[in-house]
Amino acid sequence: MPELPEVEVVRRGLERWVSGRVVTAVDVLHPRAVRRHSAGGPDFAARLKGHRIGLAQRRGKYLWLPLADASYSVLAHLGMSGQLLVQPQDASDEKHLRIRIAFDDDQGTELRFVDQRTFGGLSLHENTAEGLPDVIAHIARDPLDPAFDDAAFHEALRRKRTTIKRALLDQSLISGVGNIYADEALWRAKLHYERPTATFTRPRTAELLGHVRDVMNAALAVGGTSFDSLYVNVNGESGYFERSLDAYGREDEPCRRCATPMRRRPWMNRSSYFCPRCQRPPRP
Repeated sequence: MPELPEVEVVRRGLERWVSGRVVTAVDVLHPRAVRRHSAGGPDFAARLKGHRIGLAQRRGKYLWLPLADASYSVLAHLGMSGQLLVQPQDASDEKHLRIRIAFDDDQGTELRFVDQRTFGGLSLHENTAEGLPDVIAHIARDPLDPAFDDAAFHEALRRKRTTIKRALLDQSLISGVGNIYADEALWRAKLHYERPTATFTRPRTAELLGHVRDVMNAALAVGGTSFDSLYVNVNGESGYFERSLDAYGREDEPCRRCATPMRRRPWMNRSSYFCPRCQRPPRP
């Protein structure tokens, strides 16, 4: 699943190429692509047509396009394979094109939602007073948000009484962190994924947050992590951070700090990658 850096790369592309444009036509080519819009495809198209797209927004892994002249937003669920692509109007349709959005200007491009596995989609939702689509109002701020409260996060972490990787993936505590960047930040911090959150001191929490921010900013600088052609920016280009991963996907490869072979363990229907020497498990 795309995490904060991959979604932010897409948001920046939408801000550059889509924000400020007026929608003239919407074609919903697959009903599952608007299944989260309960009124269906025709209603989605009708309510979007004629409106001006505002500044693309993101919180954590969630991406939306507010309408500059309405009280609701287009929320994008990228899922496992969803792509928002800005393409020339005369470009051939992608095999898995699900939604096409045309604009009233002479830029010669349109916005396409492409989704091979059809787990993602677009939907319209009313905005909260804070400007978020109402269905994601419960999502916490992400660590790159200037308004993120480090002290409040530490207190919430201590109260949660869980383990650190579970806490990092809890979008009500901190948003945007997924399996890849959790493993990367924990490796940098020399923390085992099962470390109890109740054992964290303020300095240890601050150090971990610093590593979370560092790894996400490093990923952003190279367009995010793309293991295959599914994770791309609005121009269809892949990111290159997978070449710099220190933990995720490196089972049996030498730790880049101590040369001990990295290990992988099943974890919550996923995998956790760690160094058994640098990231020692907590004592029972």
